[in-house]
Amino acid sequence: MTGLSSRSAVAVHALAMLAHRRAGALTSAEIADSLDSNPVLVRRVLGRLRDADLVRSAEGRGGGWSLARDPRDITLHDAYAAVEDGRIFSRHTRAPSTACEIGRHIGDLLDAEFRYAERALERELGRTTIAGLLRRILARDSEAKDH
Repeated sequence: MTGLSSRSAVAVHALAMLAHRRAGALTSAEIADSLDSNPVLVRRVLGRLRDADLVRSAEGRGGGWSLARDPRDITLHDAYAAVEDGRIFSRHTRAPSTACEIGRHIGDLLDAEFRYAERALERELGRTTIAGLLRRILARDSEAKDH
């Protein structure tokens, strides 16, 4: 099973930061600082988000990254689809034995189950917008400060 990479988490983190910083742009270094990550990794993820028309970039002094769409119109699924490759679940790397009753039939049945699970994940991710996530983040930060 290949599973999700960390690119989805990086993408959502970057989109939330950009939504929070509605006026002006952020550099990949500023986003990388918040992630405690490498700016090169962040630029790769931002490049994929740009290719999906979720962010835009401006070069030069005062340049950086900004949202290309309203954060109410960007879902977690949009971020996921922009940066992840392939399916989440996959079959064995080698075909099972056809001499075995399990091996003969498990592949097709697993494919159906995996497709169902992936569609469910996509539906759930599509229900949360970057704007909604940012509201929850800021509410948690406010609660933490109150305690």
